[in-house]
Amino acid sequence: MTHQTRSPLTLGWEAARANALPALIIQALMLMLLVSFYTSHTAFALLSQLAELKRTRGILFVVIASVAAGALIPELFLILFFQRGRPSRRNLRNLLFTVPVWGLDGTLVDLLYRSEAAWFGDVATLPVVAAKICVDQFGYNPLFAAPFGVLTYEWKNSGISLRPIRDLFTWKHYRDKIIPTLLATWAVWIPLMAIIYSLPLALQFPLFGLALTFSVLLLTYMTNRFGGKIEADAPLALAAAKVD
Repeated sequence: MTHQTRSPLTLGWEAARANALPALIIQALMLMLLVSFYTSHTAFALLSQLAELKRTRGILFVVIASVAAGALIPELFLILFFQRGRPSRRNLRNLLFTVPVWGLDGTLVDLLYRSEAAWFGDVATLPVVAAKICVDQFGYNPLFAAPFGVLTYEWKNSGISLRPIRDLFTWKHYRDKIIPTLLATWAVWIPLMAIIYSLPLALQFPLFGLALTFSVLLLTYMTNRFGGKIEADAPLALAAAKVD
Protein backbone atom coordinates (compact mmCIF):
# COMPACT_ATOMS: atom_id res chain seq x y z
CA MET A 1 0.00 0.00 0.00
CA THR A 2 1.46 3.37 -0.96
CA HIS A 3 1.35 6.67 0.91
CA GLN A 4 -1.05 8.10 -1.71
CA THR A 5 -3.78 5.61 -0.71
CA ARG A 6 -3.53 6.33 3.01
CA SER A 7 -4.90 9.34 4.83
CA PRO A 8 -2.72 11.67 6.93
CA LEU A 9 -4.45 10.30 10.05
CA THR A 10 -3.50 6.75 9.04
CA LEU A 11 0.11 7.75 8.37
CA GLY A 12 0.29 9.58 11.69
CA TRP A 13 -1.11 6.57 13.56
CA GLU A 14 1.36 4.24 11.84
CA ALA A 15 4.25 6.55 12.71
CA ALA A 16 3.08 6.72 16.33
CA ARG A 17 2.88 2.91 16.50
CA ALA A 18 6.32 2.55 14.91
CA ASN A 19 7.75 4.91 17.54
CA ALA A 20 5.85 3.40 20.47
CA LEU A 21 8.71 1.40 21.98
CA PRO A 22 11.37 4.15 21.91
CA ALA A 23 8.75 6.66 23.09
CA LEU A 24 7.87 4.54 26.12
CA ILE A 25 11.54 4.01 26.97
CA ILE A 26 12.29 7.73 26.75
CA GLN A 27 9.20 8.67 28.76
CA ALA A 28 10.07 6.14 31.47
CA LEU A 29 13.65 7.43 31.75
CA MET A 30 12.50 11.05 31.93
CA LEU A 31 9.83 10.19 34.51
CA MET A 32 12.50 8.51 36.64
CA LEU A 33 14.57 11.70 36.49
CA LEU A 34 11.58 13.81 37.49
CA VAL A 35 10.74 11.60 40.47
CA SER A 36 14.41 11.44 41.48
CA PHE A 37 14.69 15.24 41.39
CA TYR A 38 11.92 15.59 43.97
CA THR A 39 12.73 12.53 46.12
CA SER A 40 16.51 11.97 46.01
CA HIS A 41 19.01 14.41 47.56
CA THR A 42 21.75 13.10 45.26
CA ALA A 43 19.67 13.52 42.11
CA PHE A 44 18.52 16.95 43.28
CA ALA A 45 22.11 18.06 43.83
CA LEU A 46 23.33 16.74 40.46
CA LEU A 47 20.45 18.23 38.50
CA SER A 48 20.78 21.51 40.39
CA GLN A 49 24.41 21.70 39.25
CA LEU A 50 23.22 21.20 35.67
CA ALA A 51 20.65 23.95 36.14
CA GLU A 52 23.34 26.28 37.49
CA LEU A 53 25.50 25.55 34.47
CA LYS A 54 22.58 26.50 32.22
CA ARG A 55 22.03 29.72 34.18
CA THR A 56 25.67 30.80 34.10
CA ARG A 57 26.51 29.84 30.50
CA GLY A 58 23.23 30.92 28.98
CA ILE A 59 23.05 30.81 25.19
CA LEU A 60 26.46 29.12 24.93
CA PHE A 61 25.13 26.17 26.94
CA VAL A 62 21.99 26.06 24.79
CA VAL A 63 23.87 25.97 21.48
CA ILE A 64 26.47 23.42 22.63
CA ALA A 65 23.83 21.15 24.20
CA SER A 66 21.58 21.36 21.12
CA VAL A 67 24.37 20.58 18.68
CA ALA A 68 25.66 17.72 20.82
CA ALA A 69 22.20 16.20 21.37
CA GLY A 70 20.84 16.55 17.85
CA ALA A 71 23.94 16.27 15.66
CA LEU A 72 27.26 15.22 17.22
CA ILE A 73 26.24 12.34 19.51
CA PRO A 74 23.85 10.70 17.00
CA GLU A 75 26.41 10.96 14.18
CA LEU A 76 29.14 9.49 16.41
CA PHE A 77 26.72 6.70 17.38
CA LEU A 78 26.09 5.98 13.70
CA ILE A 79 29.83 5.82 12.97
CA LEU A 80 30.67 3.57 15.92
CA PHE A 81 27.83 1.08 15.67
CA PHE A 82 26.83 1.02 12.00
CA GLN A 83 29.95 2.10 10.12
CA ARG A 84 32.40 -0.05 12.12
CA GLY A 85 34.12 3.04 13.46
CA ARG A 86 34.98 4.34 10.00
CA PRO A 87 33.87 7.94 9.40
CA SER A 88 33.18 9.03 5.84
CA ARG A 89 32.62 12.24 3.93
CA ARG A 90 28.92 11.64 4.27
CA ASN A 91 29.23 12.07 8.04
CA LEU A 92 30.98 15.39 7.54
CA ARG A 93 28.30 16.52 5.08
CA ASN A 94 25.63 15.53 7.59
CA LEU A 95 27.30 17.57 10.33
CA LEU A 96 27.77 20.62 8.13
CA PHE A 97 24.02 20.62 7.72
CA THR A 98 22.78 19.42 11.13
CA VAL A 99 25.06 21.50 13.37
CA PRO A 100 23.58 24.89 12.35
CA VAL A 101 20.06 23.44 12.13
CA TRP A 102 20.14 22.06 15.67
CA GLY A 103 21.91 25.17 16.97
CA LEU A 104 19.04 27.30 15.66
CA ASP A 105 16.38 24.85 16.81
CA GLY A 106 17.75 24.69 20.34
CA THR A 107 17.99 28.46 20.59
CA LEU A 108 14.33 28.80 19.61
CA VAL A 109 13.22 26.09 22.06
CA ASP A 110 15.06 27.82 24.90
CA LEU A 111 13.43 31.13 23.92
CA LEU A 112 10.03 29.41 23.99
CA TYR A 113 10.63 28.01 27.48
CA ARG A 114 11.76 31.37 28.85
CA SER A 115 8.81 33.14 27.22
CA GLU A 116 6.34 30.65 28.72
CA ALA A 117 7.89 31.14 32.15
CA ALA A 118 7.37 34.89 31.77
CA TRP A 119 3.76 34.43 30.61
CA PHE A 120 2.57 31.72 33.00
CA GLY A 121 5.16 31.63 35.79
CA ASP A 122 8.00 29.30 36.76
CA VAL A 123 5.89 27.00 38.92
CA ALA A 124 4.87 23.36 38.44
CA THR A 125 1.12 23.60 39.04
CA LEU A 126 -1.38 21.74 36.87
CA PRO A 127 -2.86 24.87 35.21
CA VAL A 128 0.61 26.26 34.42
CA VAL A 129 1.97 22.97 33.06
CA ALA A 130 -1.19 22.47 30.98
CA ALA A 131 -1.00 25.99 29.56
CA LYS A 132 2.64 25.54 28.58
CA ILE A 133 1.91 22.20 26.90
CA CYS A 134 -0.91 23.79 24.89
CA VAL A 135 1.29 26.66 23.68
CA ASP A 136 4.18 24.31 22.95
CA GLN A 137 2.40 21.39 21.28
CA PHE A 138 -0.65 23.08 19.72
CA GLY A 139 0.87 26.46 18.86
CA TYR A 140 4.64 26.40 18.39
CA ASN A 141 4.71 22.83 17.08
CA PRO A 142 2.10 22.98 14.28
CA LEU A 143 2.97 26.54 13.27
CA PHE A 144 6.76 26.22 13.25
CA ALA A 145 8.53 23.21 14.77
CA ALA A 146 6.94 20.44 12.68
CA PRO A 147 7.08 22.34 9.35
CA PHE A 148 10.67 23.38 10.09
CA GLY A 149 11.73 19.82 10.97
CA VAL A 150 10.16 18.30 7.87
CA LEU A 151 11.49 21.09 5.65
CA THR A 152 15.09 20.78 6.81
CA TYR A 153 15.07 17.00 6.46
CA GLU A 154 13.51 17.08 2.98
CA TRP A 155 15.73 19.97 1.93
CA LYS A 156 18.84 18.04 2.92
CA ASN A 157 17.73 14.87 1.14
CA SER A 158 16.78 16.75 -2.02
CA GLY A 159 20.30 18.11 -2.47
CA ILE A 160 19.42 21.57 -1.13
CA SER A 161 16.69 21.98 -3.75
CA LEU A 162 14.20 24.85 -3.57
CA ARG A 163 11.26 22.53 -4.17
CA PRO A 164 10.68 21.61 -0.49
CA ILE A 165 10.56 25.33 0.31
CA ARG A 166 7.94 25.95 -2.39
CA ASP A 167 5.91 22.93 -1.28
CA LEU A 168 6.01 24.07 2.34
CA PHE A 169 3.35 26.72 1.72
CA THR A 170 0.78 24.40 0.14
CA TRP A 171 -2.13 22.74 1.93
CA LYS A 172 -1.32 19.40 0.26
CA HIS A 173 2.18 19.41 1.78
CA TYR A 174 0.84 20.32 5.22
CA ARG A 175 -1.86 17.67 5.02
CA ASP A 176 0.38 14.88 3.69
CA LYS A 177 3.60 15.58 5.62
CA ILE A 178 3.04 17.88 8.58
CA ILE A 179 -0.19 16.40 10.00
CA PRO A 180 1.22 12.83 10.18
CA THR A 181 4.37 14.23 11.76
CA LEU A 182 2.33 16.16 14.31
CA LEU A 183 0.27 13.12 15.31
CA ALA A 184 3.36 11.00 15.86
CA THR A 185 5.16 13.85 17.63
CA TRP A 186 2.29 14.46 20.04
CA ALA A 187 2.28 10.79 21.07
CA VAL A 188 5.93 11.10 22.08
CA TRP A 189 6.30 14.67 23.27
CA ILE A 190 3.09 15.60 25.11
CA PRO A 191 3.97 13.20 27.98
CA LEU A 192 7.60 14.35 27.81
CA MET A 193 6.60 18.02 27.96
CA ALA A 194 4.42 17.31 31.01
CA ILE A 195 7.56 15.98 32.70
CA ILE A 196 9.85 18.77 31.48
CA TYR A 197 7.43 21.56 32.46
CA SER A 198 7.14 20.02 35.95
CA LEU A 199 10.76 21.03 36.56
CA PRO A 200 12.22 24.49 37.28
CA LEU A 201 12.91 26.66 34.21
CA ALA A 202 16.70 26.28 34.45
CA LEU A 203 16.33 22.50 34.11
CA GLN A 204 13.76 22.45 31.33
CA PHE A 205 16.13 22.94 28.44
CA PRO A 206 18.82 20.54 29.75
CA LEU A 207 16.15 17.84 30.16
CA PHE A 208 14.79 18.62 26.69
CA GLY A 209 18.31 18.08 25.33
CA LEU A 210 18.56 14.77 27.16
CA ALA A 211 15.18 13.62 25.82
CA LEU A 212 16.21 14.69 22.33
CA THR A 213 19.42 12.67 22.58
CA PHE A 214 17.53 9.57 23.71
CA SER A 215 15.01 10.04 20.91
CA VAL A 216 17.50 10.36 18.08
CA LEU A 217 19.76 7.58 19.38
CA LEU A 218 16.88 5.13 19.74
CA LEU A 219 15.51 6.00 16.33
CA THR A 220 18.95 5.70 14.75
CA TYR A 221 19.48 2.29 16.37
CA MET A 222 16.08 0.88 15.50
CA THR A 223 16.00 2.01 11.89
CA ASN A 224 19.58 1.03 11.08
CA ARG A 225 19.37 -2.22 13.03
CA PHE A 226 16.27 -3.36 11.19
CA GLY A 227 17.10 -2.18 7.71
CA GLY A 228 15.58 1.28 7.64
CA LYS A 229 17.02 4.28 5.86
CA ILE A 230 16.75 6.93 8.56
CA GLU A 231 19.71 9.28 8.94
CA ALA A 232 21.07 10.01 12.41
CA ASP A 233 19.46 13.44 12.27
CA ALA A 234 16.00 12.36 11.13
CA PRO A 235 13.03 13.63 13.15
CA LEU A 236 11.63 10.86 15.37
CA ALA A 237 8.12 11.26 14.00
CA LEU A 238 9.24 10.52 10.44
CA ALA A 239 10.32 6.94 11.18
CA ALA A 240 7.30 5.16 9.77
CA ALA A 241 7.12 7.32 6.68
CA LYS A 242 10.76 6.66 5.78
CA VAL A 243 10.97 3.00 6.71
CA ASP A 244 7.64 2.09 5.13
